[in-house]
Amino acid sequence: MHNRILMPLLFMTCSYAVMAQTDDFQPMADVNHVVDLTLDSLELANTARPEAGSSRKGDNPVLFLVGNSTMRTGTKGNGDNGQWGWGFFAHNYFDENQITVENQALGGTSSRTFYRYLWPDVKKGIRPGDYVIIELGHNDNGPFDSGRCRATIRGISATDSLVVTLKEGPHAGEQETVYSYGEYMRRFVKETRALGAHPILMSLTPRKRPTSNPSPNGGETSGWEPVRVADTFGGWVREVAEEMDVPFIDLNEISAAKYDVMSPWKLNYHFYLDNIHTSKFGAELNARSAAEGLMACGHPELKPLQAMMQNLALPTTGVKREKGKPVVFITGDSTVKNADRDSTGMWGWGSQAASIFNPDKITWINCAQAGRSTRTYLREGRWDKVYNDLQPGDYVLIQFGHNDIGELHRGKHRGVIPGTADTSCVSRVELQDEHYNEVVYSFGWYLRKMIDDCRQKGATPIIVSLTPRNEWPDGQHIERRNDSYGLWYREVADCENVELLDLHNISADALDAMGKDAAAAYYNHDHTHTSLLGAQLNARCIAEGLRRNNSPLAQYLK
Repeated sequence: MHNRILMPLLFMTCSYAVMAQTDDFQPMADVNHVVDLTLDSLELANTARPEAGSSRKGDNPVLFLVGNSTMRTGTKGNGDNGQWGWGFFAHNYFDENQITVENQALGGTSSRTFYRYLWPDVKKGIRPGDYVIIELGHNDNGPFDSGRCRATIRGISATDSLVVTLKEGPHAGEQETVYSYGEYMRRFVKETRALGAHPILMSLTPRKRPTSNPSPNGGETSGWEPVRVADTFGGWVREVAEEMDVPFIDLNEISAAKYDVMSPWKLNYHFYLDNIHTSKFGAELNARSAAEGLMACGHPELKPLQAMMQNLALPTTGVKREKGKPVVFITGDSTVKNADRDSTGMWGWGSQAASIFNPDKITWINCAQAGRSTRTYLREGRWDKVYNDLQPGDYVLIQFGHNDIGELHRGKHRGVIPGTADTSCVSRVELQDEHYNEVVYSFGWYLRKMIDDCRQKGATPIIVSLTPRNEWPDGQHIERRNDSYGLWYREVADCENVELLDLHNISADALDAMGKDAAAAYYNHDHTHTSLLGAQLNARCIAEGLRRNNSPLAQYLK
């Protein structure tokens, strides 16, 4: 066994000898370059995290999550800084009536510090038949004996060890034996099995790093790419899993493969504030990747756990495709889809799609929902259903704006940041029994996300400016919003080189021509919602706009 001792530098007589003796154990470089939590306050950490086993329902098993900030960001793990760990969303993939998911992860921990300071208490809650997912390694770098004192020895050696005297932190002056990363993994596995539970090893979540690619116009364009760890932590944990016959889930590769097909811009917003901690987008992606990996794993030890899993199928719109026909997905708010029933009630123009599209050539589905802004349409998972259904050759009409004006932090929490800047803020949402933190982006950002998602799937996005409101400031001309939402639509269209169907002005021109009094029949209930007559007018304006644009979608019109 290699056994080295790092002594404080005040012992000058032996300092040079110590340096020579530890050359074999150079600590791994801190590649994260971020400041997250460390174990400065175990009392705070243990107060925020659940008591081990406290989620158990009756005699049901518990799935314990052991990890760092990529699994549970910060101490609270509630996204109050815009960062989320995937453990927060893991429960969505398990039937809580059969098994509960308990996130015992803590930001800033390495395999070494979790094993020494947190693992003893976690073990107290583990019972026979439970499952324990171990995903650690992001923080197994930096100094052995100073700073956060959390580094482990590279690799999986079962014999290498290093005795250090801690120089900093609450345990300064204490001696500790440091082992290899793989040896800590072995200890987690052995001690989990000793308790009659089932260990599961996972590779790390991907980080992102900048990359440069040649530009068609010369020079380089900067972007982002996922970081794979198959030759370090991913490979090491796989070796330990094979050695000990433990289920192994290559979370790093499953998530990285999803990032590979994204635009650099999209990959970037799956992280927040730095290159390692995920946004809600990234955390949900990693949670799904972990669940998919568990379900696909053929290790017999996972069969009972797999029987308790759910929600693996992607949510969809339920559109019924016909062979040879593309689909046009219509998204938006109540001006696109309303009650659409009573001839004297309120109607959205999407209900009149049959009057403009040729059913022999194309299929359409109205996915709009009254009361939604770009923010809430995304938050409620409605956009995800459209995205999951998209196929090459499809079209998506995107029309929002009426409800994006609301307050960011109060009311219905559907307002967005005005403008098109790539900016965001964290908002506390409190709706009835729902209380959570949400990152809110600009109006233009949400449009760009939808556009980018469409293009990723090979579909054609078309942004549609919002319908005009029945307001006549001078009595002669209906209200135009070309200096706000109209401007923002144009800015996004120019920046993204995407088709803009200017429904706002086409419809406004038609209403101006008929005059204020006659236009009243085209609205119902208030100045925003259209009658059946108004919905029919707006549908005709959609068709006119497509023809004016020489849009590829125009070939499918009647």
